[in-house]
Amino acid sequence: MSDAIRDAATVLVLRRDAAGPSVLMGMRGASAAFMPSKYVFPGGAVDAADADVALARPLASRCHDRLMDECGPTPDTIAAAALRELAEETGLLIGRPGGPPCPWPGHAAAGLTPDAAPLVYLFRAITPPGRPRRFDAHFFVADAASIAGDPDDFSAACDELSHLHWVPLAQARALDLPFITEVVLAELSDLVRDVPFDQPLPTPATVPFFDNRGPAPVFRQIG
Repeated sequence: MSDAIRDAATVLVLRRDAAGPSVLMGMRGASAAFMPSKYVFPGGAVDAADADVALARPLASRCHDRLMDECGPTPDTIAAAALRELAEETGLLIGRPGGPPCPWPGHAAAGLTPDAAPLVYLFRAITPPGRPRRFDAHFFVADAASIAGDPDDFSAACDELSHLHWVPLAQARALDLPFITEVVLAELSDLVRDVPFDQPLPTPATVPFFDNRGPAPVFRQIG
């Protein structure tokens, strides 16, 4: 059992209309080493090649500054990983035409450059010691309106997540979820509770951080 911590990025895609908000979720396979058979958001580990991908637009400055840490990947690398994982696991793309070519299959075929500007930094959590895999996970939220193409078309998704579907936000916590997913859903619900569906997603006042790097867990807020 390894106790090494890998950087990771996750995207909560939020669909908002007059019927209320829904979030995109899928179920991990029963044989998965990490969180088997649990409903999760699209996401995964940061790859070294993510640092080489040009973005059509960078993260908003406040999100960028909150991602700065004493070590690890750059904020834009983490954002690139989030967009790549979204494309791989769901087939959905957040990108813009006319930018630098992107080598990722979905973006290359569509002529899109990944766009980090719609990503809002929501949450950070480091997996506690003793788990089969440990991640320093950064959670972003993006409005489904930023998706290029049909938000119901998952035909290009890989097979890592099954049962991909839009779950009403009010019902999502009734699914079989990892603890941290429940916590992040609560933060998302608080963020959009009083925001009209036709208004932009707000930036949270602070970003909660479950820090398990040291001998004792620490909960703090990234301002």
